[in-house]
Amino acid sequence: MTLSRTLVRRSAELRAARLPDAVAHAARLHLLDAIGVGLAASQGAQGQAYRTFAAGLPARGPATLFGAGRGAGAADAALVNGGLIHSLEFDDTHTESIVHGSAVLAPAALAVAEAHGASGGAMLGSYARAWEMLIRVGLAARGRFQQRGFQVTSVGGAMAAALIAAELSGLAEDQSVAALGIALSQGSGVFEFLSNGSSVKSLHPGWAAHGGVIAAQFAKAGMGGPETAFEGRFGLFTSFAGAPDAADAFGSELADLGTHWRLPDAAFKFHPCCHYLHPFIEAAGRLAEDGVRADRVETLLCRAPAGAAPIVCEPWGEKSAPPTSHAARWSLPVAVAARLVDGRVDLATFEDPLNPAALALAQRIRWEPLAEDRFPQAFEAEIVCVTADGQTRTVRIDDVYGNRNRPAGDAAVRAKFRANAGLALSAESVAALEAAIDHLDEAPDLRAVTAALRGPSPAL
Repeated sequence: MTLSRTLVRRSAELRAARLPDAVAHAARLHLLDAIGVGLAASQGAQGQAYRTFAAGLPARGPATLFGAGRGAGAADAALVNGGLIHSLEFDDTHTESIVHGSAVLAPAALAVAEAHGASGGAMLGSYARAWEMLIRVGLAARGRFQQRGFQVTSVGGAMAAALIAAELSGLAEDQSVAALGIALSQGSGVFEFLSNGSSVKSLHPGWAAHGGVIAAQFAKAGMGGPETAFEGRFGLFTSFAGAPDAADAFGSELADLGTHWRLPDAAFKFHPCCHYLHPFIEAAGRLAEDGVRADRVETLLCRAPAGAAPIVCEPWGEKSAPPTSHAARWSLPVAVAARLVDGRVDLATFEDPLNPAALALAQRIRWEPLAEDRFPQAFEAEIVCVTADGQTRTVRIDDVYGNRNRPAGDAAVRAKFRANAGLALSAESVAALEAAIDHLDEAPDLRAVTAALRGPSPAL
């Protein structure tokens, strides 16, 4: 049996059972977080392209556009909302597989569930199982998609979104297998955006969500797709990861689908920038707590995992002076400097213009590879700081906060959601939305979620 058919059949079998409590809890919390981030982005500068694009869409549709108070077609809503969720670099990550699952899967699940009147429980189950699939894609070819310049979130995400769309739109098994094959041809998303810090990266998960929805629609219309989408000669792992052997690893990963759940391991972000930077921001915070002032720093050395370096360290000259404020979201020296200069790294950090004092300090920061790192199993950081009085301080972070080894509590995630969602919705709508997600398992449909998402904006 092909991997696509194995996946479709196993996911269908799991639909008959409720999600384990811990998995359902994690799914609701990640969905809540993603929606909050998307709502925040809908109001800011990074959301402008999506607002402009959405303004040209037909004025009506069943699937809600974040921050717009109206609907659109399911594929269009998945595209816009997925782009918004990823545009602030504030969305979740399963760190070991290096996937931003919710940016693809939340908008696809919401849009298709709204369009087809699916129950909250059905939507949550499909969302969780697609997360499990996408994590396993990343684990099967650890880092190898990225080495070839592809973002696994988007190239694998289109197929995961297709799994959701196929289930929630009621496709038969053969149609669902075809949808996965069709979605393979929708895969895209390369790291060349790093060359100038362009905002196109945010489109990666949005386009994947769109591609998954479209794939299911075409499969329903009778289009065929390759059944060997994962293991084929030109399948996902060979074409995008250069790793034909990874198909066998993926097959092994599928063996425990539904018995070993990995979604609860996914990490939440508490800074709107590349997740690789977060342990360094924490280390800089510890320096500040120890009395280190930015104006007293003589030299500061960051030791970074080699696997993270191409994204946040190279080329160092450009990372020290990013071409745009958005590009600073992938800058190790700017993130560390901002934490020391401003005392925080938040949404305002990456607005135009960047803080000149932080940019000045970034020029005094160097980096070197961290010896014997455990990346991507852990996101580690080490900073060695020499101050004007000659003192040397070394701070090491063994893994990023919010990861499975250092989980964030519900309160922190909910506070983040309320702050983000409150930028686009009234306090009453934020509370209603949170309550609707909390009770999603029992909801016969998504009408309560839709009503809250389309509620009034905050009072000026």
